[in-house]
Amino acid sequence: MKFGVEFVPYKPIDVLAKLAKEVERAGFEHIWICDHYHNRYVHSVLARLATETKRVKLGPGVTNPYLTHPAITAAAIATLDELCNGRAVLGISAGDPVYLATLGVQLHDPIESVEEAVHIIRELLAGKRVDFSGKIFTCKGARLRHTPNRKIPVYIGGRRQRMLELAGSVADGVLINASHIDDLKECIEYIREGAKKSKRNLKGLDIAAYMATSIGDDTEKTRSIVKTVVAFITASSPECSLERHDISLSDVEKVREHLKNGEIQNAAAAVTPKMIEAFSVCGPMAKLKARVDDLRELDITQVVIGSPIGPEPAKVIQSIKKLL
Repeated sequence: MKFGVEFVPYKPIDVLAKLAKEVERAGFEHIWICDHYHNRYVHSVLARLATETKRVKLGPGVTNPYLTHPAITAAAIATLDELCNGRAVLGISAGDPVYLATLGVQLHDPIESVEEAVHIIRELLAGKRVDFSGKIFTCKGARLRHTPNRKIPVYIGGRRQRMLELAGSVADGVLINASHIDDLKECIEYIREGAKKSKRNLKGLDIAAYMATSIGDDTEKTRSIVKTVVAFITASSPECSLERHDISLSDVEKVREHLKNGEIQNAAAAVTPKMIEAFSVCGPMAKLKARVDDLRELDITQVVIGSPIGPEPAKVIQSIKKLL
């Protein structure tokens, strides 16, 4: 089993660079950088980390095809691969509907958008001239003047059935936006169904549990700092998951309404204990270790320690080193 870490780049780049070095020394294999417009720009951060590390794989986790045309994403990831000497990976999905809505962007046809984007990106990265007319995107003789010397792995992120089926059908890896073992089991079934429909063997597919994590001995602190992340996860969680964890729809609507209005602190305050338990791994290191042990029984091949990591991220990273 591989380990990765997710950074949400709201912290200064110098801090992230220092943490990236700690992650690499600790033996992690991936660093994923969240791509939301209100944080530091994902590819600028990745470029800096490319110069600060030597071994760990780097990529957006995840970008979306609504704010950035697939051709631009292809150029960006090809450039990153050159900067880090062949360590780039690409995570892509439809994006966070709440924050896209603050830009007046609606998630029309998310499955088709991601599927077409992956096709265009792969063709461009392969050095091909792309003439493509899809439901969402059009390319007329598009081509990159710089292409990588290798196939860059494309991961599709998601939590809902159709996106995960698409991932099982076409992706090199999957970033499952879930933390609870029961949700992850359900997601793996969706991935398997997608592979079955496309008559694909899942051998070699990197299936990652992309878990919101807050590890520390001070329970009050760990729960306090994880609430913002849990608010966003809750807002976009499918009803089947909410029902499974006995989370009230009225409580979820409170969180969603605050997020739609840009009231992040109020959204975090509206997060309930049940939401924290369902959508994060929060508490002492022993809890994370138990969750990782449970994941070894599934088809999970990578565990991503997602934001906020803990009150003291560097300390958590060193503690996780023992699990590796």
